[in-house]
Amino acid sequence: MLMGRVVGTVVSTRKDEELVGLKFLLVKQIDCNLVESEKFVVAADAVGAGMGEVVLYASGSSARQTTATNNRPVDATIMAIVDSFDIMGQNRYSKFDEDRSGRFDPVAD
Repeated sequence: MLMGRVVGTVVSTRKDEELVGLKFLLVKQIDCNLVESEKFVVAADAVGAGMGEVVLYASGSSARQTTATNNRPVDATIMAIVDSFDIMGQNRYSKFDEDRSGRFDPVAD
């Protein structure tokens, strides 16, 4: 799995019938310091993620392992919304510490 931030939506009024009913979001890959890469992916949303949220997503054949995407032609799927994570016991991210713009305000040490 990879970590990313939802940065946009993708609307498609015409698509293969296997994709009907799926919501597509534009996700920008981030690292464990919340630094954004230049990589974007369009991902099917299996968990109801929203704009600005930090998410876990899978790509390749793993993307088709959720109930929402089983045997559907998707190459990336958002599988979890991140509430928080720590590295070696130090809190590095909590969605409750983000300001209203969706930008992370690091937890004070």
